[in-house]
Amino acid sequence: MSGIESPLRGRTAVVTGAARGLGAALARELSRRGAKVALLGREERTLARVKDTLQGECECWEVDVTDDRRLARAGEDIRARLGSPSVVVANAGVAEGGPFAESDPAVWRRVIEVNLIGSAATARTFMRDLFDTHGYFLQVASLASIGASPMMSAYCASKAGVESFAHALRAEVAHRRVGVGIAYINWTDTDMIRDADDHAVLRELRGHMPPPARKVYPVEYVAGRLVNALERRRPSVYVPRWLRSAQLVRAAMPPVVTMLSRRELPRLAEAEPFRATGLLGAGGRADRDAAADGPHA
Repeated sequence: MSGIESPLRGRTAVVTGAARGLGAALARELSRRGAKVALLGREERTLARVKDTLQGECECWEVDVTDDRRLARAGEDIRARLGSPSVVVANAGVAEGGPFAESDPAVWRRVIEVNLIGSAATARTFMRDLFDTHGYFLQVASLASIGASPMMSAYCASKAGVESFAHALRAEVAHRRVGVGIAYINWTDTDMIRDADDHAVLRELRGHMPPPARKVYPVEYVAGRLVNALERRRPSVYVPRWLRSAQLVRAAMPPVVTMLSRRELPRLAEAEPFRATGLLGAGGRADRDAAADGPHA
C-alpha cells in the first residue's frame, strides 16, 4: 500500500511462533506498517532479538500455545501493555517426517497439539478482543491442507485440521464482524524447510514435485503477501498465487499421490532406509528442549 497509510497503524497485532522464520518476518512487516506487535513464542532470548529489529512499539512473551493458562496470562498482559488486539496471526507450527508406523507417538502428538490445538487455543484466548475490535484472525495453513504427502502424516493431518477449523470459525463469527482468513503457503525459506532437505526421503519427495511446486520462496516475500491480505481482511491468501488452482483439483490429488508413492517409495527405501526425523528445524528443537524442561509456573 505504497503512499497510503496502512489500516494497521496503531492497532495491536499478535503473532505466535514469532521467534524466527515466518513469524519473525510477519512481526517485522506488521511493525513496519505501524502496528503494535505482541510476539509470542517458546524462546525468550530469540524473541528478544526479534523485538530489537522492530521499528515500533512491541513486546514479547515466552509461551507455549498449547498451554491455555499461560496464553490467558499473556493475553491479559498484552491488553494492559499494548491494548486489545484487533489482529491475531496463528502461525506457530512444528513438523516431523518419517514412516507413521515407526513414529514416536509423543512427537507425532506434539505436532498435532502445536499446529491444531495451539491455533484453536490462540483463537479462544483473543476472540473476545476480536469481537470488541471487529478484528481479523489469520490462520497459517499450507499446501498440506489441500493435498497430503507420505512421510508427513502428523503435519498434513494438523494442517488439514486448521483449514477446517478456520472455515468453521469464519461461519461462526461472521455476524460479529470478525474476519477469518486462511493462508495457504508452499515451501518457504525457513530453518524447518532447510532441515527437511537434510533428510534424504523428504528431500527426494520435494524433488519429485513439479518444478513450480518445489520452489522455495523468501520468507520476507511470503510475509509481505500475508500482511497485504490481512490489511484487506481477505478470506484466503495463496503464496504462490498458482496454489489457488490446487483447490480445483484437490479431489484428484490423493490417488495421484498414492500412485506416485507406490512407485517411488520402494526405490527411495533401497537407497536409504526411512527414519523418523524428530521435530524439524531450530524451532522444533527448541520446542522439544522446552518440553523436556517441563512446565513453568
